[in-house]
Amino acid sequence: YADQNVIHFGLVPRANRGIFIINELPDLQPRIQVSLLNILQEQDIQIRGFNVRIPLDIQFVFTANPEDYTNRGNIITPLKDRIESQIITHYPGDIAIGKEITDQESRIVEELKTRVHMPSIARDLLEIVAVVARQSEYIDHASGVSARLPITAMEQLYAAAEHRMLLSSSDQTSIRVTDFIHIIPAMTGKLELVYEGEQLGAEAVSRNLIETAIESLSRSIFPNPNAIKEDAPDPYGTVRAYFSDTKALVLHGDMSDTEFREMLDSVAGLRALAAKYIPHDNEDRYFFMELALHALCGFEVLQRSMTLESIAFEDPLQGLFD
Repeated sequence: YADQNVIHFGLVPRANRGIFIINELPDLQPRIQVSLLNILQEQDIQIRGFNVRIPLDIQFVFTANPEDYTNRGNIITPLKDRIESQIITHYPGDIAIGKEITDQESRIVEELKTRVHMPSIARDLLEIVAVVARQSEYIDHASGVSARLPITAMEQLYAAAEHRMLLSSSDQTSIRVTDFIHIIPAMTGKLELVYEGEQLGAEAVSRNLIETAIESLSRSIFPNPNAIKEDAPDPYGTVRAYFSDTKALVLHGDMSDTEFREMLDSVAGLRALAAKYIPHDNEDRYFFMELALHALCGFEVLQRSMTLESIAFEDPLQGLFD
């Protein structure tokens, strides 16, 4: 999963058989690949110039990225012919499996996990970012997007939360939607861009992928205001009125939890809106309240501007006048 590798298996292992794993087989020089032929074919080693044959009982496991991924080297035909089985790996089949892989491979200190709360919905969003990247027109699909992206992004999220705790001298915090802007460095080095993506730049593409993932998740939770019947009550009415009254909301990533919650609570109707469409989980309420604001941006009710330090929400008309 992690490498998007093609894995080649040799013989079925026996109890007394040695196992050798050779990574990136196409990168080996052809003459070294040739030296493996006799071991696979005759299961022994011969010393040139001497009538000596040393029997070996070895299983080889070769791994290799597809040629169009690395654009370098290949497997010589005689060696490829003697590899008994080829198993092509694939992306995680669903978000649940992706989350298992990310949790398994990410390196996060256990003590930090106890101090930083990671909402389950935030874990879903992290995997959705990877899914969106794998479907993006700006990404080279021949190269793909490996599971290393959400793994490293997870570590970046915890790092951002730890940095916030240090600045605010607090012992506990929770992952926010705002924190996802900090995963951009984890993405830029792992995305092979097509020409159009290169023109935009890796950072702009990464930011676009994050915004698309946030909107995709928020739209799956909150209803489209344009689809609400005329005679039905508008669940966004109070929130609309708050922002239309020339008010803007700016959420800084370094805000303490107390400041952050006070800012969200100051938006009239936002708490009630989130409570209407989310599970009753007090610990994750503020994450859903943030998502509700992003949903309104996706539905073009609000306007959003993101920087590396903050996210600002305001009425589109007021932003136009400004």
